[in-house]
Amino acid sequence: MSHTPQLPPVAKLEQKTIVDMISRGKRIDERSPESYRPIQIQVGLIEKANGSAQVHLGKSKILVGVKVQTGEPFPDTPDEGVLTVNVELVPLASPSFEPGPPSEQAIELARVVDRGIRESKAIDVKSLVIQKGKKVQVVYVDVYVLDHDGNLIDASAMASLAALVNAKVSKMELKGDEVVAKPGHHSLPVNNYPIAVTFAKVDKTILVDPSLEEEQVMSARLTVTIDKNGSICAMQKGGLSGFSVEELKKAVGLAVQKAAENRAKVLAVAKG
Repeated sequence: MSHTPQLPPVAKLEQKTIVDMISRGKRIDERSPESYRPIQIQVGLIEKANGSAQVHLGKSKILVGVKVQTGEPFPDTPDEGVLTVNVELVPLASPSFEPGPPSEQAIELARVVDRGIRESKAIDVKSLVIQKGKKVQVVYVDVYVLDHDGNLIDASAMASLAALVNAKVSKMELKGDEVVAKPGHHSLPVNNYPIAVTFAKVDKTILVDPSLEEEQVMSARLTVTIDKNGSICAMQKGGLSGFSVEELKKAVGLAVQKAAENRAKVLAVAKG
């Protein structure tokens, strides 16, 4: 049976200080409640991958590699290619990450990133079919958390989108029973650009882009993923507490605005 470890007195005191600051409208790093930490994006870092990107969100650091291989479609979607998102929480990134099978945190992170890409129809999966029902292209999105300083969801979603936009693939065709690559490369068919925006509720205050210290004192978390048209394509709530209707409306309105700003940053680098 797992139990919550008792916090030492210093940690409890630090957490109370953080909550008190936030309830007065201040944050440890002097941001406003509606501000992101600095975002840095680089693409094309992994030579052997079809596409790759690294995102620094404050001190959180995420590396994503995209690999496209030939495989079989799922039986219930014979006319669609396959997308699969995997997350690895590298033990060096945080004392709370342990080697071994994926933790609940890794599974949730992969699902939230996957859902944003899938529900926004970011990738034209029908164009990945080589032979209906038999051969398709499989897009692997591998997310590596290299440094954890809070809000891994938004950083992972941005890095995944940048890596997909950066990806170059070969056009495959069938010759007899063999799948062969046509000469030349083209961009992966990306039609939408989903951006996740995550909020933390600390006491009665809603903060965008929580840092690790803020995550440690939050009572609830909300991620709203917004597509290129400003529509919600996915939502994920975490934590034991809830959000009022007013808080949700405010969060969604802010998510639309912040997603547009962050999308512009991602695309400026990934398409550049």
